[in-house]
Amino acid sequence: MADDSVLTAAQARYANEFWTATSGDLTQRRETINAPEYVAEPGDATPIVIDPADRKQPWIGAGAAITDAAASLIWGSMDAEQRHAFLDDCFNPAKGGFSVIRIPLGSCEPSAQPYYTYDDLPFGEHDNALTKFSLGTGEPGAPDATKDFKYIIPVVLEILKINPAVKIIASPWSAPAWMKNTGHLCQGGHLRFDEWTGNGFDPMLDSFEGCYARYFVKYVEEMAKIGIPIWGVTVQNEPSNAPKWPAMMWTLKQQAEFAHKFLRPAMNTKFPEMRIFINDDSTHNILWPVNEIVTPQQAASVDGFTVHTYEGPYSNFFNASRSFPHWMFGMTERRCMIDETPEDAAHIMLGIIGNWLVRNGESFIALWNIALDERGLPNQVGATGRRGVVTIQHETGEVIRNLEYFMLRAFGQDVKPGSVVVRSTNHTPDGWSGGLGSVAFLSPEGDVAAHVYNPTGEPIEAAVTINGQGGAWQKVTVPAWGVVTVHKSNGAINVSEPPADDEFELNPAPKHLLGDVAPGKVRVWGQDE
Repeated sequence: MADDSVLTAAQARYANEFWTATSGDLTQRRETINAPEYVAEPGDATPIVIDPADRKQPWIGAGAAITDAAASLIWGSMDAEQRHAFLDDCFNPAKGGFSVIRIPLGSCEPSAQPYYTYDDLPFGEHDNALTKFSLGTGEPGAPDATKDFKYIIPVVLEILKINPAVKIIASPWSAPAWMKNTGHLCQGGHLRFDEWTGNGFDPMLDSFEGCYARYFVKYVEEMAKIGIPIWGVTVQNEPSNAPKWPAMMWTLKQQAEFAHKFLRPAMNTKFPEMRIFINDDSTHNILWPVNEIVTPQQAASVDGFTVHTYEGPYSNFFNASRSFPHWMFGMTERRCMIDETPEDAAHIMLGIIGNWLVRNGESFIALWNIALDERGLPNQVGATGRRGVVTIQHETGEVIRNLEYFMLRAFGQDVKPGSVVVRSTNHTPDGWSGGLGSVAFLSPEGDVAAHVYNPTGEPIEAAVTINGQGGAWQKVTVPAWGVVTVHKSNGAINVSEPPADDEFELNPAPKHLLGDVAPGKVRVWGQDE
């Protein structure tokens, strides 16, 4: 049992503490709670030990996707004051602190505009030199602007004014149709491998693979000219999926070979620091150890491996992370439905993404659309019911913040850029069952931050301590399907509060497409199938 001197020393170790509680049903939404008193014993509370001595992967940050659909709401449904207030709340490091965005390299779904790429030609025509490449026309955000200039570029430029350090990951859904074997943007197809499009047989200049690699470089170059620095690219979004929207099929072996032989050499000519990621798909496809598919030479041309979390088993993640542990790993896509239950949304957002994957090697989080409207629109396929990180009323620009927002804010507000993940006690084997889970971080300045997650429908009392404090514990109640955050520092702490939500009616009228999960059901491969 600790004596009073131990408790006093623990209390004096950090000058400032900031604790919040968020329940799965959002009756508590990052509610500030008083720092608990130190006690000598955990008693019946679940012990959570934070161990800054056991350091793991770097933490890059968290955020969401600025799709054409999301950007159209931010730019078109909000007036300038609403737009700035929303983006400032999300991305200002003194507020929400979101620090990662993912944008489509060409059209994706959902989109407010008809699908496009940056070099659209009829099938059978070629543009080997990419002379027709264009991000769009018009002034950014102008009514007559086209392609990325219409919505994505003006929104991203405004984000960068608020936080110029935001890391931007770009992902293609499809190459231009003339580069594909099908001649169509949608429903899969693949690059015209081992075919030629120039005047000769120089792989980088005359093959379709070389041309497509130069298409990536041209994109990064043109975005840089307008003040948008691309930090990383993925070779392909969901390369196993052939839906009715833009898509292209790649095996993992093909992605690695393309990155090694074409994309990395092309980037080296102008952007040698570009991060290149492969996979960018759910873990159900990682069926074998990746080092049985990707050679060490190919792995050296790749910076990392990204996953989506629509399908498991999530433990397949280890087939990648333990094959090439020097890679950076991230989560690049997941969304919920408007009528998702608090339990199911919490299991995937707070549990699998925000707890299990971070504990096991994830360095960044990029959720799917940062915003959709009260119906789950806009999109080109008529699917409603999908949910953004926030919901924007399409006529008024009013905002409702969803559980996804509060998960991202817990990372952005409490975890400083450049922190490392450190070991902490965990009582959930998978992020969505069992007892309390936790993730913890140590900043370069010595700050300690932690999230304690409750995957059950009943409140659970936790007792939190830090390695080196001896018998000094702080007891806190973690709400049902919710999270308690703690940030300890000897410097200033961001104690800003999320804005109040507006009030408006949701009207999802769900229409589920292939690949969607029925509402009220967490899809865990091998459990629910």
